[in-house]
Amino acid sequence: MSGQTMNRAAAEPFVAAWCDSWRKVDIDAVVAHFAADAQMRSPLALTLTGSPVVAGAENIRAYWQKAYGHIESADLKILSWSWDDTIARLTVWWQLGDTRASEFMDFDDAGRVVRSEAFYGK
Repeated sequence: MSGQTMNRAAAEPFVAAWCDSWRKVDIDAVVAHFAADAQMRSPLALTLTGSPVVAGAENIRAYWQKAYGHIESADLKILSWSWDDTIARLTVWWQLGDTRASEFMDFDDAGRVVRSEAFYGK
């Protein structure tokens, strides 16, 4: 997706590819959508790193390797998604086992994720 503007039409194939990458736990494929200086925020990051924010694509890759690298596949299900043209934000509602989450991703003009944040529930 990098190099192409993200919009409503591009959001659906992005969500499908993002989901497929997470099902395979292909962390490199997920990180490839992120800008070099991206930031992600997650309650799990706070648990594993002591900070809720992980900054920089390479640090995000290392964090996800630590958090998920031991898993070979995941039965991630997309419940819904929404695109907001005004702020270039994709929100994805997903479920993995009994964990439900919403996750938003903000994009730059080149179609790369510059900020993401996950919210977990049951």
